[in-house]
Amino acid sequence: MITVIIPTINEEENIASVVNYAMQQTHVTEVMVVDDKSLDNTVAIAQRHGAKVITSTKIGKGASMKDGVLCATNDIIVFLDGDINPYPAKTIQLLTEPILNDEADFVKSSFSRNAGRVTELTAKPLMSIFFPELLKFTQPLSGMIAGKKSLFKQLDFREDYGVDIGILIDMHLMNVRMKDVVIGYIENKSKPWHALGKMSKEVAQTIIMKAASTKSPRYNFEELGALNEIRSQMEFALNNQASNLNKLVVFDMDNTILQGRFIDTCAEKFNFKRKLRNIRSSVTDAIILSKRIATLLIGKTFNELIEVADSIPIISGTKEIIKNLKKRGYMVGIISDSYDCITNHIKNKLGMDFSLSNELEFSKSICTGEIKIPSFLFNNAKSLCKHALCKTNALLSILEKHNIRIENCIAIGDSMNDLCMIKESGLGIAFCSKDDLLNHHADIIVKEKSFSELLNLAK
Repeated sequence: MITVIIPTINEEENIASVVNYAMQQTHVTEVMVVDDKSLDNTVAIAQRHGAKVITSTKIGKGASMKDGVLCATNDIIVFLDGDINPYPAKTIQLLTEPILNDEADFVKSSFSRNAGRVTELTAKPLMSIFFPELLKFTQPLSGMIAGKKSLFKQLDFREDYGVDIGILIDMHLMNVRMKDVVIGYIENKSKPWHALGKMSKEVAQTIIMKAASTKSPRYNFEELGALNEIRSQMEFALNNQASNLNKLVVFDMDNTILQGRFIDTCAEKFNFKRKLRNIRSSVTDAIILSKRIATLLIGKTFNELIEVADSIPIISGTKEIIKNLKKRGYMVGIISDSYDCITNHIKNKLGMDFSLSNELEFSKSICTGEIKIPSFLFNNAKSLCKHALCKTNALLSILEKHNIRIENCIAIGDSMNDLCMIKESGLGIAFCSKDDLLNHHADIIVKEKSFSELLNLAK
């Protein structure tokens, strides 16, 4: 009997289809969704369609795969990705027949879709140096695999993009009987060019580490010299593709550009910390929360609020970084859930192109405590998530206005309010964030209070 394991995070659009497909297959008696603390309806939908659902003990695909293996009740396990719809009809059959017929103990899928850029520019050249015997696997980064539970239990699953190639190499080093099967045509989202650097690095690290860990190391200095050529090929391909793109960098403001939150600094200066805390603890609706917090500023003058903003330190070197980004052809701006009078002030100080935020109302330069939430923040037919308010909606509006593809956008933020924007952008950067989920979804995690890393990423 067969257990199908589907590691997921925020896959509500496709999870029903994947679970239904698995449930209908011969010999499959258990379909398990290992959820990585999804924020959408993935769990409820999976349960409604009959899947067994467990929550991963740690964020990351590798940890989810390991948890699934330990909880599986059958001796044969199939891993499917949760973002593919539809699967070719015979995917599970093709993956498991060699094991059921005692022809193999581990099966890797390949499919009739062009191999990705990381596969061609990084994985295969490195494999040709360190593991040439594995070049018969045409899609070494494929996540659709099958094998015996007893073998999967022996593996140390990596938690980054190297997990799938790591499993293939480990099975090879364990002298497991392996087979590559063609499952047909599949369609899934290609990684945007901004994210390929991180993926390439983690895949390369995995291959090299596995090669170095063998009893007879599979490399010498002459072979390692080829790595510079591989890196050059990857960088040339990415830079060549990026050179003629319209490009955008979007910053969050609070605790990102500013070393603090504007409203919290106001609470300290104007003595409404307790009122602010009470509102935050008692109101969950995003729209009501924004309106209630704004009432705390009633009677404050425009000048007083600007003085508060100026009292919050800006990350050192930000103005120079922005100037450099604009020279490279990037539009640069702020998307914030703060107030336009403040974001515009910061935008002007730093020489940015735009700011999008809530509109705080004034009468004769005195704050009325009223705000207008702009339409570009609200959920609409083009929204990429189901939140009533989301910064991603504002991002989409600026991208559409300037004819920029979302793959060519870099988004930088620190909190859960930035999560969707960071997930959907071509390159998402978690900046000095303490949120594990945000850090997991980000392509890059910046731990130092500096944006200098942007100049290495924004070509």
